[in-house]
Amino acid sequence: MQKPRIAIIGAGPGGLILARILHLHGVNATVFERETSYATRPQGGSLDMHQESGQYAIECANLTAEFHRIARYEDQESRIYDMHGNLLLIDDDVTGKNRPEVDRGQLRQMLLESLPTGILRWGHDLRSIEPNGNGTFELIFHGKASETFDLVVGADGAWSRVRPLVSQAQPVYSGVAFVECGIDDVDARHPELARMAGRGLTFFVGQSKALIAHRDANAHLGIYAALRALENWIEQGGLDLSSPHTTRASLALHFHGWPDKLLEMIYRSGDRITPRTIHALPIGHRWPNRPGVTLLGDAAHLMSPFGGNGANLAMQDGAELALALTHAQDWRSAVQAYEEAMFTRAEPCAAQAWEAIDQVFSDDGLTHILQSMREHAREGATS
Repeated sequence: MQKPRIAIIGAGPGGLILARILHLHGVNATVFERETSYATRPQGGSLDMHQESGQYAIECANLTAEFHRIARYEDQESRIYDMHGNLLLIDDDVTGKNRPEVDRGQLRQMLLESLPTGILRWGHDLRSIEPNGNGTFELIFHGKASETFDLVVGADGAWSRVRPLVSQAQPVYSGVAFVECGIDDVDARHPELARMAGRGLTFFVGQSKALIAHRDANAHLGIYAALRALENWIEQGGLDLSSPHTTRASLALHFHGWPDKLLEMIYRSGDRITPRTIHALPIGHRWPNRPGVTLLGDAAHLMSPFGGNGANLAMQDGAELALALTHAQDWRSAVQAYEEAMFTRAEPCAAQAWEAIDQVFSDDGLTHILQSMREHAREGATS
């Protein structure tokens, strides 16, 4: 098989897994990343790595030993409280559970360190992709020389610049906004909040709203204040971003009537506060195969974080595409087969994620999340 020249747009977990496995099999690829370095932005909180997807991809990448050094099996607890702070469900027995938490930054660093020098190009902001008459594609970057490839893989997230080559679909706003913040060194600085949040994922739910606490690496407590809101709610005055103090105060107003012991999670958070509107691609998003272009991860099947499948599916996509490319006689047919399998794999996850976020942020949200967590606990006990 003639090996294609492969460009991977985006150095997230999916793109890096793809590059790593291709490298292991002697297939060269180039990863182009818009950011100028690993330290350009905060990497975010933790991910739970699912055995059948994220961990499978890590195993395919021959990085299981490295993963075990950064995985936190002890942080698999889950708790549900109502909006008054009453604990309704706790699943704190992590014995035998196999969805360990891993810090996003540590996971990305592990993948970056697994690649040889020269595969990743930082500071390459893709301006456009131009098809050539011979079936190749020219990548044109802001302030950089253009380059030509046989296969372009869009691993560039929700607002992918590669996606328009195969699909006109655009992410749709879910109606739910998150405000991300957090508390450093929570065990020492705010032990009462650490005890309430536990060692895992904790929800406080009521009034179609939620405070979500997530135990991250290095005693960091990730906090997400989530509510139904217009897509332009901040522009309409829904959140005062003039200073961290005013942002915390205006955010707390959206949780009027919630007890102070819960609002302390907002008031005690640090100055890095990031509003996010939650978008998703249409359930069952797919496209007719176009030789020389494909997508993975959020670029292909963006979904809400409810279900924890986003990064896991992206990594599985990367692994499956890499294996298809290395094992097939015809790489174009291999890409088409990968896409069909990926469409089938992602659709039920996307449907579940859309249903979950819609149900949790409803008048009966507490009932829905209690039922979901009980089912999740039973699945964890039998996995």
